[in-house]
Amino acid sequence: MEPVKIGLLGLGTVGGGTVTVLTRNAREIARRAGRGIEIARAAARDYRPEQIEGLDQIGHISDDAFAVVDDPTVQIVVELIGGYSPAFELVMRAIDNGKHVVTANKALIAKHGNEIFAAARAKGVMIGFEAAVAGGIPIIKALREGLAANHIEWIAGIINGTGNFILTEMRDKGRPFTDVLNEAQALGYAEADPTFDVEGIDAAHKLTILGSLAFGIPLQFERCFMEGISRIDAQDVANAAELGYRIKHLGIARRSANGIELRVHPTLIPERRLLANVDGVMNAVLVKGDAVGPTLYYGAGAGALPTASAVIADLVDVTRALTTDPSNRVPHLAFQPDELADTPVLPMDAIQTSYYLRLTAIDRPGVMARIASILGEEGISIEAIKQKAPNKGETQVTLVMLTHRVIEGQMNTAIARIEALDSVQGAVVRIRMESLSG
Repeated sequence: MEPVKIGLLGLGTVGGGTVTVLTRNAREIARRAGRGIEIARAAARDYRPEQIEGLDQIGHISDDAFAVVDDPTVQIVVELIGGYSPAFELVMRAIDNGKHVVTANKALIAKHGNEIFAAARAKGVMIGFEAAVAGGIPIIKALREGLAANHIEWIAGIINGTGNFILTEMRDKGRPFTDVLNEAQALGYAEADPTFDVEGIDAAHKLTILGSLAFGIPLQFERCFMEGISRIDAQDVANAAELGYRIKHLGIARRSANGIELRVHPTLIPERRLLANVDGVMNAVLVKGDAVGPTLYYGAGAGALPTASAVIADLVDVTRALTTDPSNRVPHLAFQPDELADTPVLPMDAIQTSYYLRLTAIDRPGVMARIASILGEEGISIEAIKQKAPNKGETQVTLVMLTHRVIEGQMNTAIARIEALDSVQGAVVRIRMESLSG
């Protein structure tokens, strides 16, 4: 059969990696796909030719992405530009032209996926987005196909390598957040503006996608709660270790009786759990299904070749399905489009979890009793308390508390009351806790 012709948008890290892997493994990929996959055209405004193996195999390179999308010889458009615009316009144009699309753009899918999938369904084309979540880890294929027999109960994932690298360095070396962030930027793990990584936006994009795949609901990025790691300091990391926990920046999606939880935040998890031992820039996703039990998916969550691996896996899937009746293809969000549920995504105030609290108070009689009284009045039960003795001459003491499970709204009220006490100095640091037991 004639090779499938693709149009590649973007020759940056992932785009360059995709060219390299397609060239290096061309024979193996053709054996799997049933025919060759060739890059007919590519568009990029800024790239480094000397760093891309196989660039000479591309038929034509220009800076006009819309010309690639409109080329009648291109059968599959691979969007690796990133961001919302012009990626959205390019993808919608490709669909309107009757072309299949493969993308690594988690922000695009999380925000515009419902519209994109509806347009693709109307045109009978496929959208592949395996590379949008967790780099080279095939978590989307696992949820859509490998776990299709299961009623998914919950997902918990380390899905941003930058945040995981920072927390690992803080734990292993006792370094402050700002110091490690600067190193992450120097190493290329974090952008010059690290907001998307350290404040949970990147992870929330990915969790939105995983939640829809797991529970058969429309994509709802705007309802995903997100909290970053910038308020975590070395003291919190050390306290967690002393108590038998580790702090990880997790994305958690859980099915409950009242609706769906979608939340990204720093989380204390027992140090014996598998996720607690995923370090550095690595990613991991733990999925609990009713039939299979807990399953863990671990690997490189970013990088040129790992992400290219996922991009090309989608290209192989699309190539295999080019002659398949569109109604018999794997649905984009795992469930048939007319079977998506209207199960509500719960507001964070309605979520129930346990908490780690750290606060600084004036060292005088009755302070601890008053704080405990407030927690009790709000229906919050304390599991453990640790008070660090002040250094000689200091008048302030650090209190660390672990609570039993409680509704977030109750905890918010209690924290506001505690922070209003004249004996409490500054804000209360709150980290949610999860056991992640099977």
